[in-house]
Amino acid sequence: MQKAPRRPAAAPTPTVAVWLLPANLLRAALVSAVLLAATGCSYFQFPGVYRIDVQQGNIITQDMMDKLKPGMTKRQVRFIMGTALVADTFHQDRWDYFYSLKDPNGNITREVVTMHFKDDKLTHFSGDYRPSSAGKSQTAQAGAGQTR
Repeated sequence: MQKAPRRPAAAPTPTVAVWLLPANLLRAALVSAVLLAATGCSYFQFPGVYRIDVQQGNIITQDMMDKLKPGMTKRQVRFIMGTALVADTFHQDRWDYFYSLKDPNGNITREVVTMHFKDDKLTHFSGDYRPSSAGKSQTAQAGAGQTR
């Protein structure tokens, strides 16, 4: 009896991962870069993506400003305006109110009002708002209607 001829030993399987081959590595890097660029930054404006208004700070209205009167206490001003966004520890007689709004198109609106106090009483305020003449006339009418 004759022995069957021996087959040659099979070649060893490569231990290098298939994805590390130059063509596949380049393809994987390209796909990763595209996905990172598409999801990681807002440079691309995809149609149909809803963008929200971003509001920061204290909302300031003309009605609030019309209610402020010189001589009001800090507590009364805080009741009308809310807590100041910036309360400087070095200038405790100055309160700063900031408001910013960024709309979906990227336009930014900023408003600033600064309250100045002396002996815990409001002396004056400055910034983007002024007391309206309608607010002054309403105050005068309310004061004229009161008798003591």
